[in-house]
Amino acid sequence: MITLYDCSTAPSPRRARILLAEKGIVHETVQVDLRNNEQLGDAYRQLNPQCTVPALRTGEGPLLTDNAAITAYAEARCPEPPLLGITPHEKAEIASWNWRIEFEGLMAIAEAMRNSAPSMANRALPGPVDYAQIPELAQRGLARLQQFFVVLNERLAGRDFVATDRFSVADITAVVAVDFARVAKVKPGEQHPHLQRWRAAMAQRASMSL
Repeated sequence: MITLYDCSTAPSPRRARILLAEKGIVHETVQVDLRNNEQLGDAYRQLNPQCTVPALRTGEGPLLTDNAAITAYAEARCPEPPLLGITPHEKAEIASWNWRIEFEGLMAIAEAMRNSAPSMANRALPGPVDYAQIPELAQRGLARLQQFFVVLNERLAGRDFVATDRFSVADITAVVAVDFARVAKVKPGEQHPHLQRWRAAMAQRASMSL
């Protein structure tokens, strides 16, 4: 049986939940309480020394401990629907936009939140090692996030999907980034009409409620 180590309130495991739902991959779920630092406890650390979620136990090999590995596994195990593209050009476009959304969106939000939230003191980066907050990075993260919304809005002008002409993993990552930006008190406004239209359309997919 496939098991997803999850946290219902965190963005990274939400990406895995949506992906598995879109692929129709049945799995069990084990919740990891990040608020109480369960991921840093001995039991979970022995399971996943990276002390992060999501993690996926497939029963076919080593534990998969990041979204890149989980996505590659899910696509190979269940090729339909194709979420990483079909043609070489599609695969390249999706990979490029997925990386941009991670770097320009999700990482910007993490910078803003982890370097400012009192609950994240000494936890400015995920993983087993403690890192001190740098307040200046929080301000830079907010600036990067505002620019990310501008870029994504421009990209979605006249488009139904972020990367190609079909739904892909880039849309999953973008939905999670846009929704998670609320922790930094940033959300799409009237200056982002294409982004708002796209997000409303994405909400019609059953997986997006996960």
